[in-house]
Amino acid sequence: MPPSALPLGDPAPADGLLPAQASVGAHARDFGVYLHVPFCRVRCGYCDFNTYTASELRGVRQTDYADQAIAEVELAARVLEGSGLPARPAATVFFGGGTPTLLPPGDLGRMLAAVRDTWGLALDAEVTTEANPDSVDAAALQSLAAAGFTRVSFGMQSAVPSVLATLERTHDPERVPLVVEWARDAGLDVSLDLIYGTPGETIDDWRRSLDAALATQPDHLSAYALIVEEGTKLARQIRRGEVAEPDDDLTADMYETADATFAAAGYGWYEVSNWAKGPQHRSRHNLGYWRGADWWGIGPGAHSHIGGVRWWNVKHPAAYAQRVLAGESPAAGRETLDDETRRVEDVLLKVRIVEGLPAAELDADARHEIAGLIAEGLIDGAAAISGSIRLTLRGRLLADAVVRRLT
Repeated sequence: MPPSALPLGDPAPADGLLPAQASVGAHARDFGVYLHVPFCRVRCGYCDFNTYTASELRGVRQTDYADQAIAEVELAARVLEGSGLPARPAATVFFGGGTPTLLPPGDLGRMLAAVRDTWGLALDAEVTTEANPDSVDAAALQSLAAAGFTRVSFGMQSAVPSVLATLERTHDPERVPLVVEWARDAGLDVSLDLIYGTPGETIDDWRRSLDAALATQPDHLSAYALIVEEGTKLARQIRRGEVAEPDDDLTADMYETADATFAAAGYGWYEVSNWAKGPQHRSRHNLGYWRGADWWGIGPGAHSHIGGVRWWNVKHPAAYAQRVLAGESPAAGRETLDDETRRVEDVLLKVRIVEGLPAAELDADARHEIAGLIAEGLIDGAAAISGSIRLTLRGRLLADAVVRRLT
């Protein structure tokens, strides 16, 4: 699939109204809101997200974006009400990108206020924005906290300048402790995102990054293996032999090193790529994805899921703006998931989290695989006896293979 390509699906109606099945059981599901900000100062060579630099926007102005996103929030409220969905406050709100903090804090605050005014926020709502270390200062973080943000996720990626250069990240690693301190002063929870397996990165480089991240004492850590996506600049560089392809064995060693290092520092894993100081610091927004909650995705290329109905918006900011400002749904396509697809996706997602997948949700063929998976050290035997399919450390490294066996 080319970078940021949208999946195939059925046509989405211009009014965006959802089929009746979307409202079934909605009272029992959490509701989250994702707001995509598709702007970046530079495009990193490994990235295939739906993002745009200033030279790629062709007349679209970042200064207009908050109003466009607010227009979709208003449309979403009409769609949900018209489709018979109960009014539910947002349990989580997540601003992702791109680099959301390229927009002024006032614009992000207005977008959050639109969500609050439209649906309300749960009393303990988690409100997160992603940020690059060089896209915020102390004043901006204070403004975000005052607007109602509770959490910031910084794209640290690495503490090693040569690794950051390969990834084409623009920040100085010495800035990371500063932005964490500023976020703390503003009363925000802090998450740091790391990437491992970058071409040329050594295990010592990775240990240096882990130590630097832990030195800031964040509340939450994410560590993702670098995936070389087809169509990206990095994929072309590897194909031409300009940089080495990531080494799978080294990448596995890096994951095990991260898990042991985080555990020793008091961070527990709760999803294959995520660790937190305690349950209260887990990303509840992302847990909503893994547990099959409802969410509405605002913005170009954003995906949404309500009650087994999934849809995705047009990709380019110009096409998106044209639709939402005309009062039309920006959805490019959608699909209504059948029971079998939902079952398979439940296995795929729930097996990744620490609570595991209830064994009762497996079909008979999959249950026959459990003994073999225990014998191979891929799932926890004691948890399985208690009725939960929970990955071991080895199982986390081979999670895709476990999923194939269980589906």
